[in-house]
Amino acid sequence: MAMRATNGDRIRIHGRNVGMGEQSGEIVEVRGPEGQPPYLVRFTDGRESLIFPGPGCVIEQRLVED
Repeated sequence: MAMRATNGDRIRIHGRNVGMGEQSGEIVEVRGPEGQPPYLVRFTDGRESLIFPGPGCVIEQRLVED
């Protein structure tokens, strides 16, 4: 199943090594077709990075209020 996201979704990246904590951030731009990677992510520490999420990543959809 292909990963899909929209602007405003949250992403969590689980640490791959012992002692490496989880990272999280907001997807500020989706650059792939139909919500697919790569994603421009603004992490909680303020840095931004273009990422291609791997199997240790979870996308949390943004809640849309009516």
